[in-house]
Amino acid sequence: MTDSARSLGSRLSAVLAEVYPDLDADILSSMVLDAFWPEGTTRRKRGRIAGNTLWSERDALLITYGNSIVDGAHKPLDLLNDFLHRYLRGTLNSVHILPFFPYTSDDGFAVSDFRAVNPQLGDWPDINRIAADFTLMSDLVLNHVSSQGNWFNAYRQGQAPYDKFFFEASPQDDLREVVRPRTTPLLQEVETSSGPRHVWCTFSHDQIDLDFRNPEVLLEFLRIIRLHVDNGVQIIRLDAVAFLWKQIGTPSIHLPQTHAIIRLMRLLCDYAPEKIILLTETNVPKAENLSYFGAGDEAHAIYNFPLPPLILHAMMSGNGAHLRRWQRTMPPAPMGCAYLNFTASHDGIGMRPAEGLLPEDEKQQVIDTVLQVGGLVSMRSLPDGGQSPYELNTTFYDALSRTFKGEDNHHHARFICSQTIVMSLEGIPAFYIHAMLATPNDHAQVEHRGMSRAINRHRWDYPSLRDRLADASSAQARVLGDLSARLKVRQKQKAFHPNATQFTVNLQDDRVFGVWRQSLDRKQSIFALHNVSDASVAISAAALNLIEDQPWQDLISGDLIDASADHITLAPYQCMWITNRF
Repeated sequence: MTDSARSLGSRLSAVLAEVYPDLDADILSSMVLDAFWPEGTTRRKRGRIAGNTLWSERDALLITYGNSIVDGAHKPLDLLNDFLHRYLRGTLNSVHILPFFPYTSDDGFAVSDFRAVNPQLGDWPDINRIAADFTLMSDLVLNHVSSQGNWFNAYRQGQAPYDKFFFEASPQDDLREVVRPRTTPLLQEVETSSGPRHVWCTFSHDQIDLDFRNPEVLLEFLRIIRLHVDNGVQIIRLDAVAFLWKQIGTPSIHLPQTHAIIRLMRLLCDYAPEKIILLTETNVPKAENLSYFGAGDEAHAIYNFPLPPLILHAMMSGNGAHLRRWQRTMPPAPMGCAYLNFTASHDGIGMRPAEGLLPEDEKQQVIDTVLQVGGLVSMRSLPDGGQSPYELNTTFYDALSRTFKGEDNHHHARFICSQTIVMSLEGIPAFYIHAMLATPNDHAQVEHRGMSRAINRHRWDYPSLRDRLADASSAQARVLGDLSARLKVRQKQKAFHPNATQFTVNLQDDRVFGVWRQSLDRKQSIFALHNVSDASVAISAAALNLIEDQPWQDLISGDLIDASADHITLAPYQCMWITNRF
């Protein structure tokens, strides 16, 4: 065994000893290596050194379901591929296709077969074609599987190894501290060949939690990651990973073993010749979310979950003070890590990340305003038996159709401003397809499917969508056109590298949210200003400290900026990217 192989093996053994202290870590390490690098595959001689080269300012991501676009005649994945090339090539270079596997509920997150593509969407060659031209993200739904899938059916029949794949508990166990995002009962009684058992269900009774105390579960998911990577996937999204490890008598969230398993996966990715980026999905308050960077040795990227509720509040209230206060406290991502910035996703707008960031009365104003535009609110159970708002169910476009004051004529500009903030911040910007397409709330789907989240999961008829996009006056054409134009400008700016320096500008007027970005080579500066209000706002040019002997220009409007002027004026919801290099 070479020194580098010994180094990898010993590091794996050390992590595995944390997770499975009663098992032989060296034997487990060999099994891990065989699972992730089966015969015929190779690994790097040395681990990849943490750096800022896995991404660049050219990166921007589309989030979509495999069937967000349909026509009743063609495979949805073929339609998605056509849409990507026809409308987004040169604008976005990455795509997250939400679970594209066979499933039984939760729009793909109750997976019944991790190794197949849902035949209603297409097949692996269709995935391969998209991955050939776009950086592809897939979901590793590793906390649970479908109650109707092969794994759970084999468990109920007592078939090895699946008879020990699922987490069992007793109604008499102390489960009062368990943290969950749902209000349904945690345990479900099921009949097995060994008699009745109670299985753990963090999310729903069709989503049965796996038991990672059994290392065979971990090994199987490493083989699944290998399958995805071999099919062109470059970003692995660890869905609901915070709940992975359970322990009776604890909150069963963010446990040390969960972090250790992510460190193990990161270590494997660092030795992979392919580019593999781990993204953790942890919709929790700031400190808990940041913990998934570890010491720069866990996730490569984490979702910036406070952004959606904070941007929503800023745009509704016309006041960016809370957004600015939070942004000033955010540390830069560690070397080799990045934030994923977004406002809209397939889920609702999470309210847990706003805890401690928005006063309760202002949080309630946001909730009330969303309800006024036809949105919905989903609740979660609290340890004391009460309930609390977990997420707002609405499209982000419709959510911004009014403010705390009411409806006005600034809907389009307000929405574009909200998405421009996402483009401006340190990190990689991501956009849900229904944000890019100004999709309204789909109340018919909520009624048809009996699920609040369906309001934000519309399926566009492709011919109808193309007609809308051909009509320059439609909301779909205007939003896609404006966002695309800004993204094309953004991808040429070194100061928008995901790890470029960021400083929150302390402006005196809370109606303008501003950040200063500086390229890694320190040659380019961009002052990104966003008027989150419905009024024209003049800010002191001196507050930006523009160097007077350099020319400055707003990249969005193309206007030259006089560094010696007393004030810079922004129209309602106007954004500026003021740079010294253009």
